[in-house]
Amino acid sequence: MKKYSPQVDEYIEKSQDFAKPVLHYLRELVHEYCPDAEETIKWSFPNFTYKGKILCSMASFKQHCTFGFWLEKEMKTMREITKNIEKNSMFSLGKITRIEELPSKPQLKNAIREAMELTDMGVTVKKAVPSAKEPEIPDAFQNALNDHQKALAVFEKGSASFRKEYISWIAEAKTEATRNKRIAQSLEWIAEGKGRNWKYEKL
Repeated sequence: MKKYSPQVDEYIEKSQDFAKPVLHYLRELVHEYCPDAEETIKWSFPNFTYKGKILCSMASFKQHCTFGFWLEKEMKTMREITKNIEKNSMFSLGKITRIEELPSKPQLKNAIREAMELTDMGVTVKKAVPSAKEPEIPDAFQNALNDHQKALAVFEKGSASFRKEYISWIAEAKTEATRNKRIAQSLEWIAEGKGRNWKYEKL
C-alpha cells in the first residue's frame, strides 16, 4: 500500500460536491499528524492504516460524510468529543456536511495521536462477549413490527445477531424522533431481508 492511494483519489472525486472538501481535509489531517499512515479501500470506503492496523476511516454518502477511529472505545479523547453526538452506524462523529461541523483541529490532532499510541501499545478492538440472553425488544419497535407482517415474519426468522443489531440500534436512540426514524428505517430494511449493517457487508 502507498501512503496516498489512487483509489482514494477516485473515491473522493466520485463523492458529492459538499463532501469533497471534508474528505480532503480529513485525509490531509491524518497524514499531517500520522506521517506513516497508509491508505486503502476496505468495505468500499477509505481506511487509514498505521503499522498494518486500521487507525481510522472516512466515508461519504448522498447527504453526509462520516469519520471514526478503529479503537474509538478505548480512546479518552473520543469519549470527550462524542459525548453529545448522536452516533451514526459504525462511525464516531455523526453526520458531517461541512468542515465546520468537525471537531477542532487540536481535538482531531489529539485523537489521531492517541490512536497511534494505542496501536503502538498493541491495543486491539475488544470483542464483546456474546450474551446468551437476547435483549428485550422496545415496545414501540414490537408494536411497529406487529403492524408490518412482512417485516415481522423476516425478523422472527432471522438469527439472534440479526435481531440484536436492530434492537440495539433502536434502543440506543437518544430522542423519540430518532427512535421513530430508526424504527421506520428498520422495518424497510427488515422487510427486504437486509441486516442492520447491510451497506458494509461484503458483496
